[in-house]
This record gives sequence, C-alpha cells and structure tokens, in this order.
Amino acid sequence: MKRVLVVLCCLLFYPFHSYGQFSPGIHNYSLAEYNAGNQNWDVTRAENGKVYVANNSGLLEYNGIDWKFHQLPNKTTIRSVLAYKDLIFTGSFEEFGYWKNNEYGQLTYVSLSDTILEKISSNEEIWQINSYKDQIVFRSFQNIYVYDFNNIIQITPRSTIISTNVVNGHLLLATLNDGIFSLKDGQLEQFYSDDLLVGTKILAIKQFDGQLLLATALKGCFYLNNNDLIPSNFDIDKNLKQHQLNEFSILDNGDMVFGTIKNGVYLTDANGEMKFHISKENGLINNTVLGQYVSDEGSLWLGLDNGISKVDLNNHNYFFNDLSGKLGAVYDIIKYKGTVYIGSNTGLFRLDEADQPVFIEGSQGQVWNLKEIGGTLFCGHNEGTFLVEGDKLKQISSFTGGWTIKKVPERLNTYIQGTYSGLVKFENTNGKWQVSHLGKTTIPSRFLVFENQYTAWVAHAYKGLYKVRFDKNYDSIISIKNYLDHTFNVRVYDIKNNISFKTNKEWLKYEPLLDSIIPYDLLNEKLGPDSYIISEEYTDRIALRNSEGIISFQSFSNNYEDFTLTDNFFKDRYIVGYENVSKFNDSTYSLNLDNGFMLINTSYNASSQLFKPNIESISLDNHHININNIVDNQLSFKHNKNVILEVASPKSTHYFLEYKLSHSDDNWYRMENGKIELSNLRDGNYELSCRAADNSGKTSPVMELNVMVLPPWYKDTLGYLLYICLGILTVVLINILQRKKVEREQRHLRIKLQKEQQKLLREKTFENEKRIVQLKNESLENEIKIKSKQLANNAMALVKKNETLLDIKKELALNRDDFKNYYAYKKLIKKLDHSIEHKDEWKVFEENFNQVHDEFFENLTSRHPKLTPKDLKICAYIKMSLSNKEIAPLMNISVRGVETHRYRLKRKLDLENHISLTDYLLDIK
Repeated sequence: MKRVLVVLCCLLFYPFHSYGQFSPGIHNYSLAEYNAGNQNWDVTRAENGKVYVANNSGLLEYNGIDWKFHQLPNKTTIRSVLAYKDLIFTGSFEEFGYWKNNEYGQLTYVSLSDTILEKISSNEEIWQINSYKDQIVFRSFQNIYVYDFNNIIQITPRSTIISTNVVNGHLLLATLNDGIFSLKDGQLEQFYSDDLLVGTKILAIKQFDGQLLLATALKGCFYLNNNDLIPSNFDIDKNLKQHQLNEFSILDNGDMVFGTIKNGVYLTDANGEMKFHISKENGLINNTVLGQYVSDEGSLWLGLDNGISKVDLNNHNYFFNDLSGKLGAVYDIIKYKGTVYIGSNTGLFRLDEADQPVFIEGSQGQVWNLKEIGGTLFCGHNEGTFLVEGDKLKQISSFTGGWTIKKVPERLNTYIQGTYSGLVKFENTNGKWQVSHLGKTTIPSRFLVFENQYTAWVAHAYKGLYKVRFDKNYDSIISIKNYLDHTFNVRVYDIKNNISFKTNKEWLKYEPLLDSIIPYDLLNEKLGPDSYIISEEYTDRIALRNSEGIISFQSFSNNYEDFTLTDNFFKDRYIVGYENVSKFNDSTYSLNLDNGFMLINTSYNASSQLFKPNIESISLDNHHININNIVDNQLSFKHNKNVILEVASPKSTHYFLEYKLSHSDDNWYRMENGKIELSNLRDGNYELSCRAADNSGKTSPVMELNVMVLPPWYKDTLGYLLYICLGILTVVLINILQRKKVEREQRHLRIKLQKEQQKLLREKTFENEKRIVQLKNESLENEIKIKSKQLANNAMALVKKNETLLDIKKELALNRDDFKNYYAYKKLIKKLDHSIEHKDEWKVFEENFNQVHDEFFENLTSRHPKLTPKDLKICAYIKMSLSNKEIAPLMNISVRGVETHRYRLKRKLDLENHISLTDYLLDIK
C-alpha cells in the first residue's frame, strides 16, 4: 500500500516514478494484426517515422496505422534490422543487405552478401547491425562485416562475438572468452580483458555517468572505469540474473530499460531501482523480449517471442492492470485512511503494500458505490449497504443495489440512497445508523440530486425522471411528479446550483418559474450535447466522456486548464455507461476500467504530435505508378480509371487520417488503413486534402494534391474532330436521304394514284355488280310475287273448283233417290271425291309453294318431325293466309273440322296459348 502512496506522490511531484503492478500505457500488436511470423527479433525506427521489425518470416513495416510485410528473396528469417538515413539494413541467414523505396514507393531489396559469397561462413546469421562513422557494421557470432557503401571488409576475432557497441565514437566488440576489442583502422585491438568476463555474455556497453556500463545476460551490470571492473550492485541485478537479460537501453533522462527472456521488461531509475515491471501479468502480450528500441518521442518498442508491443514511456498516466480476471470490471475506487479500495463486479478489494489486490471476505457480488461519510467507508452493494472496517464488512441495510448516496441539505446526519427498489433513508443516531425505506415509489433510482432541503430529483435507471418531495422529518415521501416519462438514460446533476439533465440527445435544465424542463444552451455549447459527466459534479473541475470515447476535464472557472485524455490504450476497457472518475488529490484522478483502473495526472497534459501526411504510393487500376512524376502536387489520370493512394504520417503519434475532395462536400472523411480510392470521378479538376488527426480533435497541417481527371476521348480534341467529321457526314447523309425520300415519296404517290384508280375501278365494278344483283333480286322478287299471285289464283281456283264439286256432290246427295241405279250414284260420288282430293294437283301446288316459300317444309319438318302430310297441307294454307272457310274445301272437310285440325296442330307444335299459330308459321322462312 505504501507503494500506491508513492505512486500518487510521484505523480504529483515526480511524474515518472511509480512502482509495483502499475505500468505505463501498453499497446500490443498480435500476430493477427501484423500478419507475419510470431517471433520478432529486432526493432528500429527510420527518420521518416516508420517502424521496422525483423520478423521470423521477413521484414515488417509500420507507418502508425497499417502494417506491411516484405519477404527476402530466399524467404528466410530476418534477425536484425537498422534504419540508416533512407535505407533499411537487415541481416539474415547467410544473407545481409538493405531495402530502399523505389520510384513506385515500394520497398525493394539489394543484397550485399552476394558480392562476398566466398567469405560468408556456413550457417552464419547476422544478429546485430550498427552504424559507425558513416559505415554499417553487420555482426554474426563468427565475423563482423564493415560496409563503407563501396566495399565490404570481413573481420574475424578468435572468440565468439556477443555484441557490437558504438561508444564515444568507438566500435567495441564484446566476445565470449577474450574480453572487449576496439576497431581501429580495420584491425581489432584489445580494449579490456578480465578473467571475470570469461564465458560472460556482454549484451551491451553504454556510456553512463562518465564511465562505461556493461550489461550481461546472467551476471548483472558492471562499471568499467580506468580498467577497473566494478559490480554495479543495482537492485535490479537479482531480477536480471534470475530472468536473463537480453536487451538493454538507456533513456535520455538516465533511466534504464532491461528486456529479459523470462519476465518482460524492467524500467529503473539511474540507480537501478525499479520503477516499473512490465510483463504479461499487467498487460504485456508476451514475456520474452527479443529486441527493443526507444524512439525519440519516448516510445519503447518491443520485439517479443510472440507479438510486438509499444510502451508509452513519455505519458505520465499509469495503469493498474489485473489480467488474472480476479478483479473483474471496476466500478469505483477510493482512497480511505491510506488504503486504496476497489469496488468491482466480483466484490470489494484493497491494495496491499505490494500493490496486489486483496479480496474482502463476504463482499462477493456487484459493488456499485464507495463513499466516505463522516469518517466511515460506505459500500453500496448488490446485496445491500455495508460499512467497511479494515478487511471486514458490516451490513447495515438489506435494500439491494446501493447505486448512490447523497447527504440531505441542512441536516447533519441524514442521507438518502438510490437503490434498485427506490429511496432509502440513512440516519446516524447516537453513533448507530438507522435505515428505512421511504415508500411511495419502488423505481430503480440510479441518479439522485437535491434541489433544496425537502425536494430531490431522481433519475430512473432506464427511463424517466421524477421530482420527489419529502416531509419535514424525512419519514416518507409526500409527492412524486413524473417528468420526461418517455426519455431513456436520463442523468441528473447539480451544476452551479442548476438542476441539469443529460439525455441521449442533449443537455436540459429545470426552470422553477415555469415548472418545466427546457434545453440548457450553455452546457450544450460548453460541454457538448454528446458528452456526459463521469465525476462528482459539485467540484469546480468535472470529467466528461463524449461519444468518441474522449475523456476531458473542464472547469467553469479559470482555476484549471482544460485537460484531454485520449483512449489510445484503453478504448476497449471502458465500463460503458458506468464510467467513473474519482479524485485522489488536486491533480490525480482515477478512472475505472475493465480488469483495473487508470491513474490520471492532470498536471501534465500530453498531446499527440501530428505531422503533415505524405503520399507513399499510387496505383492506377492495380498498377503502381512513379510517384516522382507528381510535379507541383499535380496528379492527372484518364477518365474512368480506378486510383488508390496510400497516405501516411509515420512521425505522428496516436493518429488517424482524414480526407476531403472538392466538388463533393466540405466534410472530412476517415480513411481506412490509410488508403483513398478515387473511382467514377467526372472529368475535371479536384483538390484532394489529407490530414492527420487524433481523438481529441487536434489536426495536422493539410497535405493538398491537385487531381486532374482527363476528359474521355469523346470530350477531347480527337472527339471534337470526330464530331465535325460526323457532322459533315451527317449533312451529306441527310441530303442523300432527303433526295431518296423525295423520290420514294414520288414513287409512293404514283403507286397511291394507281391504287386509287384501281380502287375506283373496283368500286365502280362493285357498284355495277351490285346493281345487277339488285336488278336480279328485283326480278326474282317480281317473279315470286307473280308466282305468289299464281299460287293464290291456283289455290282460289282450286277452292272454287272444289266448292263447285262439293255443291254438285250436295245436289246429288239431295237427289239420290232419283237415281235408279245406286251403284251409278256411288261411282259418281267417288269420282267427285277423287277430283276434290286429286293428289297431282297437290304436288303441283307444293312445287309452286316451295318456289315462293323456299325450304318452308324442310325447316318446319326439321323443327317438328312428327307432322303428317295433312298437317303440312294445312300449314301451307295457313302460311298463305287462307281462312278456315277457304281451307275447308281444299281439305274436303268442314270448317269445324278445319278448326279442330288447327287446334290439334297447335298442340303438336307445342305452342303456348298466347302464341298465334298463323304468326308462328309466318315467321318460319
């Protein structure tokens, strides 16, 4: 626990000193992110800001946003890397050389070892590269190769070379058994030898405090001064001997960085006393450090046995990480009587003297709130409310879910707590806490603020806002009024004596004169409509978090400068919706996180360094083009081409890239992996602007590129010439077509005239034929009329004849007795009957009748096949409109017989009573 106090003090007075489980910000890059081999043997940073890593599978290149992977021609492991000016030197298995960007912005490899193949030892690997007096020195265990950019010199000592070091302008070689040598005029000279160093792996030799400091793998550190080798007796030596040192660096302020094989990185001060131990236990992705590099801006890059890590040594905010999962998600932190207590979703913890979390027995479950009241520590818990006394808990309330607890104004010992089931009163009477539920409401009350002594505002945990009034003794709730009933996630605060509310959309405030809630323009403008307070609102300096994950500290007075904290190292560790900033002292705050918390030093406002971006490569339809051809920031390409620009600002820290294109809008758009794709652009001139930005809103100078999209051929000179030719050709064609059209129309007119003449002739012929037919029809009609008259006359003659014969027959009948011979009388009567019923006459009548009434009998018999010849006769007579009296003599029956026959005929024809037999027969054609 003393270490935590030291941390807090050091944050205030010596911002770079802390101990134990605390660590600077760590950003880990896993194999899935850089997409190469797991082992990373060496790290370097070029003058342009790019980081290069010697990887098990090749060379990694990082521009601050995106990783690129490059392989050697023989695809072997790269063991060492060094950035020198615009070249990247690498060493591998029986291979060394350099990489350089070509005119297309692509890294290409040039082998140096190919020029001295006969000198390369079998199975030799280059493990280290140094720059020395404008020369590059490649080190293997057997040889060093000195490259002066013209020739390569091979130097072979007797013993195994462990390291090469440039100290005070001298190149020192540390060997395994023969001590230390110095390179002079291409020859090795003994620099120092001691039996103590025989078999010792000297990993680094540094100038330190006016003398040389030797860092060994398993024997700790030594000072070398005037040929005297003295153990450093650093406190860290015992750790180095146990975990095997592999990398060593000295910072500009004298602090030292020790990278080990077994237990991560140790950061010490100039006296070798540990400040930080960074390992897998508190955030490092792997414990085996294979290579390390400290950049100018204070970043420690670590090449690990499985992954890459970046440690921000220049940031004065530190993390307490517990990756064991024991601590869980932290919801509140408080320093109480010199001890730091941590409330999490797994229970209540305190930090011991070794900064290790100690679980408070009986506290398992969700801890919501830790607050000191009258010298007593209250713990709002899922199971109720507890008093914390050392490592023990005492439950004083069984009302579950103590979210918040606030003191009642103008009352000494009365507090109101918001719980899962409403409001609970806590009152200290004679040293004992009395707890009672205030009734009336059981809403989950997460936020609570007092307007005055008897009025409070309560925000529902999920939806709604309530104004609550209490009686004078705080024994019960008098009234509850609902506000913002349909509004979700309401937070309530007392800001400068104004009851203020934060919703999902904006800031609001209560207007007492109107008894209504209105927009709070001041806070919407000063704090932002998407920011909400995550600290105690009563203090002059408040902490806010916006929708982008940026935490800022702002003051309503001029006592403090605004402070911004970006989320580069903890953006995935927020307890979203339950962020909580607690104040430890005037400038130190804690922020709750998943699996730990963060100590924030607001006296040091670290800001990102942002530099103007530059173009790294340009591809046109997936083919790289020469970036040297871009003159005066002018890029031109043909219409309908797909262009991809790769942009980076590798010198910038914690940045992302934005761009905007004129002729579209004035909005800045975030790039994905530093690439801009221009496609489907219309021809014309555009201005492409790019800049680096960080989460705090800071931006770099703008890089501008004039983009000219050349017009398509049909909008160019060739197109216009073609249009003129097409115009002339069109006029000629129109003239030709017009003449042909006139000729065609004349031909059509002639044909039309001929057709009209033929039509007139046909119509005249048709009229003549029609007239002839008409005349024939008239002739036939006349003939029919004549025949009808003849038929009628014949019928009438027949009637007269039959009537005469019937009269004769009657007279004979009357004078029958006068005949002497009865047989003669019978014979005469028979002849008369035969004459009356003469069949030949009926045939003649039938033929004439059929001529006048065509197919009458056929149609009639087809409808009524059961008609007799006698029926047909009477039908014919009726058709001729003969009366019964006229029909009787023709049928040689009486008129009464004709009527009877007509009646029977009507029944045979199935005619209804209202249908006339005469009309029916006349309708049959």
